[in-house]
Amino acid sequence: MSDDNKTSATYPPRVIAEIQRAAKEGIYEIRGAGAKRSVPNFDDLVFLGASMSRYPLEGYRERCDTDVTIGARHASKPIKLDIPITIAGMSFGALGANAKKALGLAATAMGTSTTTGDGGMTQEEREASKTLVYQYLPSRYGMTPDQLRQADAIEVVVGQGAKPGGGGMLLGQKITDRVAGMRTLPTGIDQRSACRHPDWTGPDDLEIKIRELREITNWEKPIYVKVGATRTRYDVMLSVKAGADAVVVDGMQGGTAATQDVFIEDVGIPTLPAVRLAVDALKELDMHRKVQLIVSGGIRTGGDVAKALALGADAVSIGMAALMALNCNAPLYEEDYAALGTAPGACHMCHTGRCPVGITTQDPELEKRLDPEEGARRLRNYLSTLTMECQTLARACGKSHVHNLEPEDMVALTVEAAAMAQVPLAGTDWIPGRS
Repeated sequence: MSDDNKTSATYPPRVIAEIQRAAKEGIYEIRGAGAKRSVPNFDDLVFLGASMSRYPLEGYRERCDTDVTIGARHASKPIKLDIPITIAGMSFGALGANAKKALGLAATAMGTSTTTGDGGMTQEEREASKTLVYQYLPSRYGMTPDQLRQADAIEVVVGQGAKPGGGGMLLGQKITDRVAGMRTLPTGIDQRSACRHPDWTGPDDLEIKIRELREITNWEKPIYVKVGATRTRYDVMLSVKAGADAVVVDGMQGGTAATQDVFIEDVGIPTLPAVRLAVDALKELDMHRKVQLIVSGGIRTGGDVAKALALGADAVSIGMAALMALNCNAPLYEEDYAALGTAPGACHMCHTGRCPVGITTQDPELEKRLDPEEGARRLRNYLSTLTMECQTLARACGKSHVHNLEPEDMVALTVEAAAMAQVPLAGTDWIPGRS
């Protein structure tokens, strides 16, 4: 074949197809899930492990603790978790009631927390979750002082990794009578949340808002601030200045129920550099480990957890991976995937409300496909596996607590990862960007 017949690098078939779709429909593409492009990630780091210069721990004889306390900076009732893996905010509306219940039951069984997401708190979620974080978003859907008091912590959402600078979307087919009632919206009409809070415009106003939230909750609840990974160093510093007890940094691999595809793929930075930037900011303020750092966006394995902690995070948060443990994208009901124009393993149709496995849907018949107890069992197993994998790596590096992992325990396999994480390129002592 001659070069003239080769596919264009600038206009491969998928780009041509999108141009022609846009020309036909005249509107941007909406989808769920996270970025599909390949970006530097935790796979590009490896642990060195103990050898002559380090002493490993015996996995079956010596302890490796995993507990973490979040919120002791100002809150009188900080959160104490058994594992450093939490469940990210995913709303009732984006998810069905069975999925929310399954998340809560599994988190409770593992001694960790789950998070409400947009749209308020359901009673089922509160009952299933021993430790529940209430998201306080620009939309304020369903928000009441009573619900703030019922929560164990409050997460002020400034941004999300899938769509920094943008608001949430919930299409009309997912807005049932119950969802509409909780959000004070008309049934069956597309909803688009605000992209910024209505009553503050910057960090000074946020400081006032955090104080207001503390007064509403009698200074008991930890206050988190969540930001999408963009200008991470400044955002973390400003969150600390505003009085946050913890900062959640969500990388661009973080998922969503629905937003513009161009947001998912073209806004934000990967989780890998975001962790290091956030830790550097906390250290510059002498607040590392005093203000807890929770990292989310593309956390999939115990190796990812351990690497985030080694870079300086206190905990991680999982969303898409938790849904996959519930059977998201499982090879089940394949005819229903085909009807959506997709297949198991490639589905990002969360926004349609036609989830074949009953997770991201409000359809009663589809929801029946997810049994909350069985889903909770699967997610509990997954969280347990992540924890054991993280402990295995920590013990191999000679650490008696997963928080004792540190950057010097790792090297990078690519120049990009070495530069982003600021750890040496494997086989060298070279950290790109340092003289």
